[in-house]
Formats: sequence, C-alpha cells, structure tokens
Amino acid sequence: EQDRVTPVPVINYEGENFFFRSLMAGYYLWKDDTHQLSVNAFYSPLHFSPDDSDNEDMERLNKRRSTVMAGLGYTYNAEWGSIRTLFSGDVLDNSNGLVGDVAYLYRLKQDNWSLTPGVGVTWNSKNQNRYYYGVSNAEARRSGLNSYHPDDSFAPYAELSANYQFAPQWNAFAMARYVRLADEVKNSPMVDKSWTGVLWAGASYTF
Repeated sequence: EQDRVTPVPVINYEGENFFFRSLMAGYYLWKDDTHQLSVNAFYSPLHFSPDDSDNEDMERLNKRRSTVMAGLGYTYNAEWGSIRTLFSGDVLDNSNGLVGDVAYLYRLKQDNWSLTPGVGVTWNSKNQNRYYYGVSNAEARRSGLNSYHPDDSFAPYAELSANYQFAPQWNAFAMARYVRLADEVKNSPMVDKSWTGVLWAGASYTF
C-alpha cells in the first residue's frame, strides 16, 4: 500500500572480467561484442515490515526480509536490439525462491543522449511468491486475513531507460518500469493493486 523512496549510492565499475553496477556485482564467463555470460549477485530490496503498515490485520503478519540473489545472466546483442536474461535464487534462505527474467531492448542513440525502451516478463517460483505474498494458516488465525498459498507466476513489464551526458564526465540517467502483477500476486490478501512501478534517477561522474 505504500510508495517508498530509497537513496542508493551509484558506484559502477566495468572491467575485462569483473563488473559492479550499484546493487549488482558479477564475473564474466564469456564476453565479446555479441555475447555476455556472467555469474551475478545482487541485493533484492523487496520486503514487508508489519510495523510500517496502517492496516490492523497486516500488522499481525510476519516480517518479510530483503535478500541477496545470485545466479546467471546472459545478454545477446545484435543490430535489431538486445535480449537480456537473468536467472537467480535466494542465497540467504529467506524465501528459498527462484526468479527468472527475459527482456527485449532496443537502444536509440543520438549525440550525447540515448533512450532504451524494452519489454519483458518475470517469473517467480512458488517459494518466492509464498514468502512475500502468501498468508500462512497461523498468520490467518492471528490476523483475520484469509490464508493464501500462491503458486509460481509470470508478470509482464515495460521499461524505458534514458541517459544524457551534460558535461565531459557527468551523466544524468533515469529508468521507469511498469509491471502488471500476476494473478498469483494481486489475489493475495496483502496486495490491493494490479500493478506496480519503479522510477530510478540520478547522476554519475566518470573517472
């Protein structure tokens, strides 16, 4: 039910074998102009704190914790665009869930700015959905909400990224993503919307 604003330090490094991009780090197993295959680890901020809720029933639910996900990522680049894939799992044993993502993106570049629209779909495993959106029998008895045990799900999304170089070493960037929630998620007693969105914006200095 809540919108959240979270400041994040933007520290990016791109090396021959290793990269670090804000919340994600990885090691390239294969890298050329067309193919990029990497082992990745990243922080997933998705969480729920009962103390933050204004709903009396939701205040009686268990806490859902953010976690670290790790897995494989692969990107295929061609003149007609890029295919981006990522498959990862929870390594902190919070949800024991798996997440898969595949997207198509096409970059438009002109002088000192670029736009990259994209469309994709995210798959959440049953464990991922049950940890973050399910309501156990014990929670149902305690809170008054109906118990809920979702299965795995697919959620489509659309995104747009923009980058503008306004000085020799300075860049402004923004990314917006609209996600249509899967039925397994939006039917949860914890959820009252059919969509969610992310807006990411900031500036960076290149050394």
